[in-house]
Amino acid sequence: LIISSVPKAFGLKGFGGISKVAVMTSIAATVGAIGFVVVDMGQPLRVWELFVYSNLGSPLMWDIIVLMVYLILSCVYLWAQIAAEKGKVSHTALRVISVVALVCAVLVHSVTAWIFGLQQGREMWHTALLAPWFVSSALVCGTGLVICVAAALRRAGYLALEQAYLVKLAKLLGAFLVVDLYFFGCDLLTEAFPGGEGLAVVDMLVSGPLAPFFWGEVVLSVAAAVVCFVPSLRTSPLLALAGVAAILAILCKRVQLLVGGFQVANID
Repeated sequence: LIISSVPKAFGLKGFGGISKVAVMTSIAATVGAIGFVVVDMGQPLRVWELFVYSNLGSPLMWDIIVLMVYLILSCVYLWAQIAAEKGKVSHTALRVISVVALVCAVLVHSVTAWIFGLQQGREMWHTALLAPWFVSSALVCGTGLVICVAAALRRAGYLALEQAYLVKLAKLLGAFLVVDLYFFGCDLLTEAFPGGEGLAVVDMLVSGPLAPFFWGEVVLSVAAAVVCFVPSLRTSPLLALAGVAAILAILCKRVQLLVGGFQVANID
């Protein structure tokens, strides 16, 4: 949704027909995210309890609210894009919706990060860096996914798209990967430098049981960035592989975050 809304919100040149593809994948991903909330609750019959016994002071409840708003907004935004092409919605109205969609998209990832970051008892989670880091990871995953979907749709004949638009997305993906790795480096330094339990977390990642996921993230991110930045490598198949590698890199990062946060015991 960020990929689709930023050009319209700031009056920039977009990515051709990729914009609607981006919103459609956003809707699909959000439905999946809401489905996982239901899994966390144990069974679908408990969903009504969220609204009857909701605790508005809980970041988990913030996440559920922002996810529902995000899903509705994504659907409205997709409708507005299609209606604008038919002249039924003005470009000014579409731009306003784009700005709202952009803010909501950033909020989704920030609130999800706060679920972890506000847990002061967990060495690996309690950091103010987590919210911007989640947003940068979303940009990596989102751009990688849109590249893969757009390349597949174009190959199947469902989408007429110039290679220049895919290359434009690839350059963005490379930049997002570099930023995400930079945040990762900052987090590792902050954890390790004072010593203590933070250093134990970094040791666990670099050379301990989570090392395959740590080095997997680094290698996959660097490999994807190389494909994105080297002009001779920007062919459709390699760009799709770079998109997959970027998504897998963030998956490795998520495993480190979720599993790593429980490895250092905070109770004797």
